[in-house]
Amino acid sequence: MHRTRDIREKIDTLKTQHRILDDRIVALETDPTSDQLKIQRLKRQKLTLKDEISRLKTSLLPDIIA
Repeated sequence: MHRTRDIREKIDTLKTQHRILDDRIVALETDPTSDQLKIQRLKRQKLTLKDEISRLKTSLLPDIIA
């Protein structure tokens, strides 16, 4: 069961990083002089985190043999 706990902790860490990136993106988007390329990179990084969170959540689901 340590594996499940480790995965849940990793998911929580990634969710925190995702929220931090979201806050940075919102702050940059409100500034008209901000670098659009930087915003795009942060959005891509945020999407990568979201994909990793989804992958880890899926790994927690038991395999169901139909």
